[in-house]
Amino acid sequence: VKDFRVLLLDQRGTGRSTPATAATLAARGSAAAQADYLAHFRADSIVADAELVRRSLLGDEGRWHVLGQSYGGFCSLTYLSFAPEFLDSVMLTGGLAPLVAGPDDVYAATYRTVERKNAEFHAAFPWARARLEEVAALVRANDVVLPDGSPLTVPRLQALGHGLGATTAIPGLAFQLEEAFAADGVLSDTFLVQAWQTLSMASQPLYAVLHEACYSQGEPTRWSAARVGAGLPRFAADADPLLLTGEMIYPWMFEHDPALIPLRETADLLAQRSWSPLYDLDRLAANEVPVAAALYTGDMYVDAGFSRDTAERVRGLRYWETNAHEHDGLRETDDVVDRLIRMNRGEL
Repeated sequence: VKDFRVLLLDQRGTGRSTPATAATLAARGSAAAQADYLAHFRADSIVADAELVRRSLLGDEGRWHVLGQSYGGFCSLTYLSFAPEFLDSVMLTGGLAPLVAGPDDVYAATYRTVERKNAEFHAAFPWARARLEEVAALVRANDVVLPDGSPLTVPRLQALGHGLGATTAIPGLAFQLEEAFAADGVLSDTFLVQAWQTLSMASQPLYAVLHEACYSQGEPTRWSAARVGAGLPRFAADADPLLLTGEMIYPWMFEHDPALIPLRETADLLAQRSWSPLYDLDRLAANEVPVAAALYTGDMYVDAGFSRDTAERVRGLRYWETNAHEHDGLRETDDVVDRLIRMNRGEL
């Protein structure tokens, strides 16, 4: 804000944009109609919206700078593919999307990283392993219900690992396990409320129905995370030791989460859908816009190997790789964005 006027965009279906929830989507009719509508919520549509805003504020030839964190980085690469002439510079933090790898490749890599994050978590909190197994044993033996009335199953328990890739979330998971039991054989209300807050998609149904589609460059995703995970017995619900999972969306989520149950058929139609490409590889290879990126070596959500490949495919892109931050480095310190601004200015 010292050098820029900052505009934060609410992408389609979120914030002050027209909401896309189970209730609003139901008004569109059949599951097929809902899926057709949601097909216009990927990065290409978000860039089109950004272009309308840009022209409204800056005129037809106005240019601006773009900062994309995580999925925002994915959208920024789409922007570079289809409307680079209106960008003065681009900054990406944890957002170097895979340009040629498909969803199955992404999840094969992601599961490996999640396994490492499990090991790092238990090394930092050695007592947590036994506590997690105790909670899993209780869940297997009893009908445990979360505050919204939905069941807590072992796969849902594993999904509490979603935050293992964020520095700010890791201690919270440890504290959650520490306070898991109110008494012998009874899970505490604190644990159950926190589990519900983590697992419920009530505030982000778009994330659930379209997450895998952000990796598709044409092919259907066909529930990629579930298919890849099915071939990894160490992530099974009966594995010993039990592993937490990460940023994966599974079909069973649409059977247990009350916010997602009405969208089950819609989500399945989207999983079978063939998508249009999100990136123009030739245009990225000829890029002339200054691009600076922060690449996090241990990123659990955006694989570092694919990120390096992407960096090599975008002409002139400069990246700073570090293991000093996790995926949420942008939120932790001003140093990340300050460094990228200076890189694009040629000061570093």
